[in-house]
Amino acid sequence: MLHAWHDVSPGDDLPRDFQAVIEIPLGSNVKYELDKTSGMLRVDRIIHSAVYYPANYGFIPQTYAEDDDPLDVLVLCQEAVQPLALIQARAIGLMTMVDSGASDDKVIAVATGDPEFNSYVEARDLPPHRLLVLKRFFSDYKQLEGKTVQVEDIRPAYAAITVIEKALARYKKVREKLLDDDGRDPIKFPVPKFSDK
Repeated sequence: MLHAWHDVSPGDDLPRDFQAVIEIPLGSNVKYELDKTSGMLRVDRIIHSAVYYPANYGFIPQTYAEDDDPLDVLVLCQEAVQPLALIQARAIGLMTMVDSGASDDKVIAVATGDPEFNSYVEARDLPPHRLLVLKRFFSDYKQLEGKTVQVEDIRPAYAAITVIEKALARYKKVREKLLDDDGRDPIKFPVPKFSDK
């Protein structure tokens, strides 16, 4: 069975352009999360607050972020994208939130196949209200769970590119251990090259 984290290529035009795996569609208030062992999605929780995801949310495959998960990405697009769908995206910024004292980076990207968003190259070029909505969602969505989240200012594309490069390198370094932890033999499951090209 294909594993969405380990068996899908992040793309050929890294690090700025990449292929993302969507976990949560735009407009959802269900928090789906990758089950690291099976590669399937599981329902983590229903968001306690009366808010919904302001962008398609997922991860960049074959990355390993500082929070020991695949690197998170918010893909701006006109439409809600089905969970586990692959979408071509371009990094335009980086948002970091501090959740329970731990730093959690989220790449802000645009769907390169969406004519409404594909001309954006920097987050600062987006309408200011769009950026406020992104930040506010992550500030508010855990409040009714009694948790406090701090969201830092959105940084430019180069900050996202640096984080993507580090997460790709970190994944390569620990891939065999991750596969072993998932119960898969890394010799039998070498890095495949799946791309939409």
